[in-house]
Amino acid sequence: MSHGVWRMGEVGVSMTTSDVDPYFPDVPAPTVKPIISHQAGRPELWTIRIFLVVPFLVSAVVIPWTWGWGFGWTDLTMAAVLYVVSMLGVTVGYHRLFTHRAFRASRGLRIALAVAGGMAAQGSVIPWAADHRRHHAFSDQVGDPHSPWLFGTSPVALVKGFWHAHMGWLFGRDRTNIDRYAPDLAADRDLLAVDRLFFLWVSLSVLLPAAVGGLLSHSWRGALTGFIWAGLGRIAFQHHVTWSVNSICHMVGSRPFSSRDRSANFWPLALLSMGESWHNMHHADPSSARHGVLRGQVDISARLIWLCERLGWAHDVRWPSEGRLHRLSRRAKPVV
Repeated sequence: MSHGVWRMGEVGVSMTTSDVDPYFPDVPAPTVKPIISHQAGRPELWTIRIFLVVPFLVSAVVIPWTWGWGFGWTDLTMAAVLYVVSMLGVTVGYHRLFTHRAFRASRGLRIALAVAGGMAAQGSVIPWAADHRRHHAFSDQVGDPHSPWLFGTSPVALVKGFWHAHMGWLFGRDRTNIDRYAPDLAADRDLLAVDRLFFLWVSLSVLLPAAVGGLLSHSWRGALTGFIWAGLGRIAFQHHVTWSVNSICHMVGSRPFSSRDRSANFWPLALLSMGESWHNMHHADPSSARHGVLRGQVDISARLIWLCERLGWAHDVRWPSEGRLHRLSRRAKPVV
């Protein structure tokens, strides 16, 4: 697939190819639609910065101050539950279902996953999917919104690249063209409704633990610690786990499968990322419902998809076959 010239920050750019995107063959070929639809205005930029910076700053200042006395098992339990629910909303819903169509889901499951993903405060579902499809179209090349390799390979360039891939790209003004990269999602009335209520899901994500903490403890202190630990602290931690897949998993780790980029498997993040850090396999076969395919590679997201399939909520699941894994790499030893 040949790519046209693309410059960072350019608006209204279109590729010079008429090829169909190999990852999304049933989406019309983007022959004239630009990569970037527009640039974000100041209100949007400041809103994003608040969502990105405030949870981290509050966590960095308040959590050390309250460590050992300002939280309890209620706070930690709520944080763990909300972390798992919202993280799976991103990994199973935003990523494997809506972005890569690794399986089909019932209407109820689609809506539930979209809402759960919104509670991770990583952006609304349709722009998130558009950004990620663009990432795969240009992975680790010019045009990739968050590659760590866009500035070179010198030590200084890699530090700059790590920051850009981890979270720096989120402060940029360019907005991926949804009409080009996610027209199928933009035509889904249920997803549009969930997308438009993104701020509601984020508000619930931080206010619900505060309400539960206050009610269970019968105190304002319980409400405050629930808000800090299970709300802001959990979201901040969750952000960095997801961002680490964009940064670390394109810089270090093992590469047992053939891919056209520098994606890598990074096992220390496997549990926290619900299996997303088996990133080399994902880029080798983006529509696969399972990323952790070798022995010992835990993939919680794939297990949830398997459970939903058993319950009849998911179907047409694209499970990796042994033959396909061996075509991607003869060294691979797939799970039986």
